[in-house]
Amino acid sequence: MPLSGPLYAALFKHLPDGVFLIDPESSSILDCNDAALTQLGMPREEVLDHSVLSLQTDVVGMDQWASIAQAIRATDNYVFIGQHRHKSGTEVPVEVNTRRFMHEGREYFLSVARDISQRLALERDLHSRDAQLRYALTEASDGLWDWNLITNEVFFSPQLARMLGYGPHEMKPTLDTWAANVHPEDAPWVRRVLQEHIDGLRGRYNAEYRLRNRNGHYLWVHDRGRVCERDSSGKPTRMVGMVHNVTDQKTMELTLQAMASHDPLTGLLNRRECDQLLSSQLDLCRRLDVPLGLCFFDLDFFKRINDEHGHAIGDKVLQRVARTIASEIRTTDRLFRWGGEEFLLLCTDTQETDLLKLAEKLRTKIAGIGWHDIARLPDMTCSFGVAVFPDHADTAENLFIAADSALYRAKAQGRDRVECAPRLQPQPWQKFMASRPQALE
Repeated sequence: MPLSGPLYAALFKHLPDGVFLIDPESSSILDCNDAALTQLGMPREEVLDHSVLSLQTDVVGMDQWASIAQAIRATDNYVFIGQHRHKSGTEVPVEVNTRRFMHEGREYFLSVARDISQRLALERDLHSRDAQLRYALTEASDGLWDWNLITNEVFFSPQLARMLGYGPHEMKPTLDTWAANVHPEDAPWVRRVLQEHIDGLRGRYNAEYRLRNRNGHYLWVHDRGRVCERDSSGKPTRMVGMVHNVTDQKTMELTLQAMASHDPLTGLLNRRECDQLLSSQLDLCRRLDVPLGLCFFDLDFFKRINDEHGHAIGDKVLQRVARTIASEIRTTDRLFRWGGEEFLLLCTDTQETDLLKLAEKLRTKIAGIGWHDIARLPDMTCSFGVAVFPDHADTAENLFIAADSALYRAKAQGRDRVECAPRLQPQPWQKFMASRPQALE
């Protein structure tokens, strides 16, 4: 005899696992059974005000929900291991099986959530003698991997899958799954470090790199591993490792590095960085036998802006000048804020004539900036001093002095102009050698 409607309702009500009816588009919970209410510690009317995003701690944002919804549609039974938020503030570990179905032309998701607290407790008890491994799986890392070097199959732990935004069965267990998500800039170096360990050149595999998650964003990870099994000839056959998510630490590190090398107001490289790069760039140009141009410039009468309009307006002027200059130079050129209203530009492989043309172009560009939107300021002008290695100086220090002297002359001769340093005068022995007749071949 077929089951009646009331009997179906009774079955739904008394199922031991939590059952949720979900709207695929919004992730809203449309209905649930009594076991679901018990899992969450909430009355029905309160649960129906929630969505998957507010009840499931491992699903963050609509972008991830959209990805999960797409995966649910692509499989007969989507399995997800996660944590439900209990009203008391605790988290309930659950295994969620979800299916898609259509009813009267509308799409629904039906999720069955099983509380696996007892199962996890039993697993912990069964593995109590293997405390170190359990710690590595649950606490010591954000993920564990186990690589069969013969078949290239890789086991990715649920923690690792969850860290990257995947369900426990979504990451295809192959080496390509990992390799395809390493940042392209990091991949060659990571592969080399990994291969050197396999070849016995490194005691262990240890790499810090960027790894793409399900949403296409990159996480910084610290990945460590070792060969743990070999065949009879000593050839590595198995390797295991752990992955830590170090995105927060790496972001802080990169921020501190940027603060150390960049001017916080304009975003340009700062004077400290210029001191380091000027000498190294000149040494490089000397080895390559190419010129190095240095352009030293500052805004004319900038002190009046600060005195008459305040430092906040002066800061806006400096920011706009920095953006204007940066938009006109090559990607290989280095632009620095030297200090105050002074800027410095390094141009590798740039002759005197080309640097003078560039300086004149920049002078004209700055003179043409409109300032009416910033306190109705008058037009601004800039004075430039130009010097080139090796024509005007033979060392980094002398190159800077030569450009600084040329800038001083530009200021003294009326400002809003470009002046070039004088060429180095040959030494007496150089004049003598140049005057000697060339030997006949």
